[in-house]
Amino acid sequence: MINTNFKKSKSLIGHGITNTNVHYQLTPEELHDITIDKNMGKPSDLGALAVNTGEFTGRSPMDRFIVKDDITADKVWWGNINIPFDSAAFDTLHDKVIQYLNEKELYVRDAYACAEKEYKLNIRIINEYPWSNMFAYNMFLRPTGEELKDFEPEWTVINAPGFMANPEVDGTRQHNFAVLNFSRKIALIGGTGYTGEIKKGIFSALNFILPVYRNTLPMHCSANVGKDGDTAIFFGLSGTGKTTLSTDPNRKLIGDDEHGWTSENSVFNFEGGCYAKVINLSQEQEPEIYGAIKKGAILENVIMDDNGVVDFEDTSITQNTRVSYPIHHIDNIQVPSIGKNVKNVFFLTADAFGVLPPISKLTPAQAAYHFMSGYTAKVAGTEAGILEPQPSFSACFGAPFMPLHPAKYGEMLSKKMIESGVDVWLVNTGWTGGPYGVGSRMKLKYTRAMITAALDGELGLYSYDKYHIHSVFGVAQPRNCPGVPTNVLSPRATWDNDEKYYKTAFKLANAFRDNFKKFEEHASEEIRRGGPQRYAY
Repeated sequence: MINTNFKKSKSLIGHGITNTNVHYQLTPEELHDITIDKNMGKPSDLGALAVNTGEFTGRSPMDRFIVKDDITADKVWWGNINIPFDSAAFDTLHDKVIQYLNEKELYVRDAYACAEKEYKLNIRIINEYPWSNMFAYNMFLRPTGEELKDFEPEWTVINAPGFMANPEVDGTRQHNFAVLNFSRKIALIGGTGYTGEIKKGIFSALNFILPVYRNTLPMHCSANVGKDGDTAIFFGLSGTGKTTLSTDPNRKLIGDDEHGWTSENSVFNFEGGCYAKVINLSQEQEPEIYGAIKKGAILENVIMDDNGVVDFEDTSITQNTRVSYPIHHIDNIQVPSIGKNVKNVFFLTADAFGVLPPISKLTPAQAAYHFMSGYTAKVAGTEAGILEPQPSFSACFGAPFMPLHPAKYGEMLSKKMIESGVDVWLVNTGWTGGPYGVGSRMKLKYTRAMITAALDGELGLYSYDKYHIHSVFGVAQPRNCPGVPTNVLSPRATWDNDEKYYKTAFKLANAFRDNFKKFEEHASEEIRRGGPQRYAY
């Protein structure tokens, strides 16, 4: 059904699109039904729409580009994360995509990012597929009818999964691409049906705009707020527990992935929804996420039987099975998605070496160092060829989305810590009593108890009798915590061999130092001293 009101009052001519076969601002119910009618998806027994994203079931980091021009040339940290793209080549590729879309049925949505009105970014999303447009409804913030009357988009997302680039002609690496152009304010995506590229394009744009122009720290994190109005932030890479630990029945969820931290010490969600992994999902372990999988949600790349029953343990398509849903599918949320009075920041890491304390308190310099490092570990079986734990570093816990040098974000975090008096904690949700294969995963109940104690102020002020300075990493680990056995708080005490423990600890410390070498030129001496200071065992 074509929305004729859109044709009368708005136009895509400004985007170069003369196609009149355009569906504007359809409801998720309408998009759900159109997707099924076009045989592009199936309903699950939980009511959610199940789709297959095709060739790509995750982002393609090596095919993500930024146009190098007068705005970006001297500001972006160029390299294998932020890959430059020629401005003229972008214009040509853009024109080809527009010509391609002019021959298609299109789905257009006006939405915005940033829950804090002062930072609001209006976005127009132009999609080739109906379920991609439904994803945009779920993930971005939804304007009211009144707001739509005078809506003017500042950024445009052009999403053409069926368009295949010619690398030899178009300047791409292969047929898929995601290109940001800050001069034209366009995120151009083609050759991939993976919906995550849509939201991450805007997230990457905000990661440039907010620190450069608004003195606001963008963060790849979850956040929640307590009954007394205190806000907590949770950073962490995949598998560290970011979503699980920020979902707390005693605290309201602000958001689970992307936020900004203002100079007024408030945190706001960029998004209007959640995009959660569902691998091994169960109603018992993750009741909030499981309950959100209903009509209006989109399941990606899951396996269902003939009755629409999802097998969440089946990874035959990908381990990166996902669900997107509007945040109002969760009951215990903060409305609007803004938190004031930031009190605690948690860096979550799944240390498969088993040497980091289960919780430790960081100084501002240590916080900046660990933020820029973004450490977690890969374990055997997660990727082909990995037979033992390997350190994995992703700057700012979200390197693929950070256009600026990590030192810029690290210095902003350190400054905010000092200004707001916030406490920063390094939390190891990984292994204890030995490395992966020898020790065991930290019990979730212990991690929850430690985070609760930190939030409630029960870990107390730093003092020698209450904290021990880790002899390798220099972080302050508490000697006692309610609900946690004392020996669990000391990683060395959980091992049965001191020599093996220290050899492994120094091995990880050396990996931190080697990784940080690429940042040293841009990091202050204070931040450089925030890492492990003792050398190899």
